Amino acid sequence: MRFLADVSRRNTPGSKTTQKKKAENPKRPNPARAGDVARPLFEEGLELHRKGALARAEKAYRKILAAHPRHAGALHLLGVLLAQRKSYESALALIERAIAIEPGNADAHNNRANVLRDLGRLEAALAGYGRAIRLRRDFAEAHCNRAAVLLALKRPAAARAGFERAARIKPESAEAHAGLGNALLALERPEEALAGYDHAVRLRPDYAEAHQGRAQACAMLGRLDEALAGYDRAIAARPDFAEAYYNRANVLKELARTEAALVSFDRAIALRPDYAEAFYNRGNVLLDLKRPGDALASFDAALSLRPEDVARRQNLALCRLLVGDFARGWETYERRWQRGQAEVQLRTFRKPLWLGEEALEGKTILLHSEQGIGDTLQFCRYAALVRDRGARVILEAPAALAGLLGRLDGVAELVEKGRPIPPFDTHCPLMSLPLAFKTDLATIPAPGRYITADPDLAAAWHERLGPKARPRVGLAWSGNPRHAMDRRRSIPLATMRALLAPDIEWFSLHREVREGDAPLLAASPDIRHFGDKMDFDSTAALIETLDLVISVDTSIAHLAGAIGKPLWVLLPHVADWRWLTEREDSPWYPSARLIRQLERGDWPGVMQRVYLELRTWLREESGDGEGRGKG
Repeated sequence: MRFLADVSRRNTPGSKTTQKKKAENPKRPNPARAGDVARPLFEEGLELHRKGALARAEKAYRKILAAHPRHAGALHLLGVLLAQRKSYESALALIERAIAIEPGNADAHNNRANVLRDLGRLEAALAGYGRAIRLRRDFAEAHCNRAAVLLALKRPAAARAGFERAARIKPESAEAHAGLGNALLALERPEEALAGYDHAVRLRPDYAEAHQGRAQACAMLGRLDEALAGYDRAIAARPDFAEAYYNRANVLKELARTEAALVSFDRAIALRPDYAEAFYNRGNVLLDLKRPGDALASFDAALSLRPEDVARRQNLALCRLLVGDFARGWETYERRWQRGQAEVQLRTFRKPLWLGEEALEGKTILLHSEQGIGDTLQFCRYAALVRDRGARVILEAPAALAGLLGRLDGVAELVEKGRPIPPFDTHCPLMSLPLAFKTDLATIPAPGRYITADPDLAAAWHERLGPKARPRVGLAWSGNPRHAMDRRRSIPLATMRALLAPDIEWFSLHREVREGDAPLLAASPDIRHFGDKMDFDSTAALIETLDLVISVDTSIAHLAGAIGKPLWVLLPHVADWRWLTEREDSPWYPSARLIRQLERGDWPGVMQRVYLELRTWLREESGDGEGRGKG
């Protein structure tokens, strides 16, 4: 008789059935012609195995093998028992001995593949399941297990076919239907995946992994409340389901139920202390709760579990910078090159990287931008410091900034990105310069002004705008929509309009306006907008004519700060690292004031505070106040 194919609990639908099920329902292998002498003891061991009395079952199997070392059934079942105890190498050796005696035993081949799968030897497991299926074409469990390995190998289309085959052979297999849901989910077909999961839970209402899979499909479809309910059902069916707690926490985070998300992450970690992803996402939740010190501890824990995870190390670096721990922050941030992501790519040059150690006297150094426009504007200030070390500085910058940065102090030659680079002796990315100069909060190079507008363009703007009758204020309410933090940092123009007092002359500092804002801007004669004429040179020149800039965290804020213009930066509840925490000033831009959300998402509250500040500022501008200053 056959022994049930499965040897260990899995955490995803469509995988091998649980230890409990197989311990209750093992099927009897052929005792391999050992004669009837061992049969009563073998039957006893099998019954004990079914009941989960593994120690007594092991004793029975070993007693048989002491008398009959080639008893294939005892070798096979003892191997399965050891696999249940996670002694995989010993289990593999025993099952392979059984196969050598009975090479036609499909169940033994299937169980050997299960052990190989647990050992992470997926390709070998795939071949093993194939052998089991060749021996018995209608072996539904082997088809199901093989499909689960195909899914783990990122071959979802082949996995789907395997699960469908298993479901045709054995329509009552909840694992096959749930596995089909998994494959469809991996193929990004969540609506179809729901049908597979629904079929699985109809067959087995307490199937925790199927409830979780269904919840994941709902989350992909944006049905977050339904997803949350699904994770709750998975946890009710299996209270030790760490992955369900983890996924539940991610949905709670999306629903802005941050405190509840933290509790769910904590539960996942309590159940699985080596859960690196849970520690990492817990750190992000702690950041949302404005607990950066606790977030640092959580990121550290994630990295101790997965030291090679450079993306996680990146968040640790940014968190250190956020709390002002620049000494360790810059050092950790230098590992960003290993991320393998498009926005942070290591430039390969034959010349060496300079990080502050070698002398630069008489050498030519290439400084090159690596990330966004705002980052380039913020860190190009270091060019003068590099020049002061005795170097000739070539700056490579995006074409959009070429005119503006061509006038930057310290730059001997500017090269547009993508153009041929002149000969140089060494190089440094702009965002590695703080590490090279060992920058801390006390030594941030913060000249009041380090970028200047084209004087001819500034004069043209003065002439175009004419005599000033009212204070002039520039507005920037949104940034790059592709930015990872855009949903938090950008503001709809409709919300920003709450500031528009008639005793101020308002200017849009945007070149492009989002589709949702365009009709309102077109219908707002109180905001002067110049559209596609506004490259960075023109914007800098316009800013020169203004009295104040009010901007969200975008390149316009960096440009205004670099020009030294009075600047109010509107920040989300948890802001980007460069604005630090709690402060109302910026050590990077002396002319800036920071106005932060007091509650997550509360832009109307920010607008109310800014409006009141504007009234005070207007009185000071007119000379009626007591001189608080414009910045």
